[in-house]
Amino acid sequence: MPAAPSRLIFLPGVGGDPAFWQPVSAAMPLQAARVLLGWPWRDADAGTGLRSDAAGGMQDLVDAVTPHIDRPCALIAQSLGGVVALLAALERPRHLTHLVLVATSGGVPMDDLHPHDWRPDFVRANPAFPPWMAQARWDLSARLAPVRAPALLLWGDRDPISPVAVGRRLCGLLPGARMHVLPGGAHDLARTHAGAVAAHIHRHLLGGASGDAGQGGPQNA
Repeated sequence: MPAAPSRLIFLPGVGGDPAFWQPVSAAMPLQAARVLLGWPWRDADAGTGLRSDAAGGMQDLVDAVTPHIDRPCALIAQSLGGVVALLAALERPRHLTHLVLVATSGGVPMDDLHPHDWRPDFVRANPAFPPWMAQARWDLSARLAPVRAPALLLWGDRDPISPVAVGRRLCGLLPGARMHVLPGGAHDLARTHAGAVAAHIHRHLLGGASGDAGQGGPQNA
């Protein structure tokens, strides 16, 4: 069983708001340093060290995260942040104690599961959003077996952007992963269900069971 992490690194979704995870972070009693990162198109001083025009590709986001993985750490990530977290986990496995992935594709193919395409509306509403991000597709499914940190997947049963079936697929690709489905949760469940999300994460980081392993199916909570 891995030791509890001494640093928690929170990664937001595509909106890039470094405060996205603040309610969950505040609700967790675990004594560990917090790093709440944002993405530069939201805020040029979002903690990534990148200017708003300097994120030219996914690797730039990964490179903004990996320097923080220099001690026992947990990566806690939502949506787009989950793809970044898994790429960072592949690069820096040594100090990674735990993963928490919330409402994310995790870089696995999902078009066949018919998710809602958020990109056109988001791009229209956010002109600073980098064009490469709106066009990018990732397939990490063949690369995830080496990710050995215990992974907790949290999903909402009312999320049209990342349906529960996406979480099941990702859970089956991560060794030893466990999944929980929160009733009534949508894509922003980390905000709308912050107390429940914080409790599941806290238990996971302390080594408690949370959910059903692998392909056994998600558990409601």
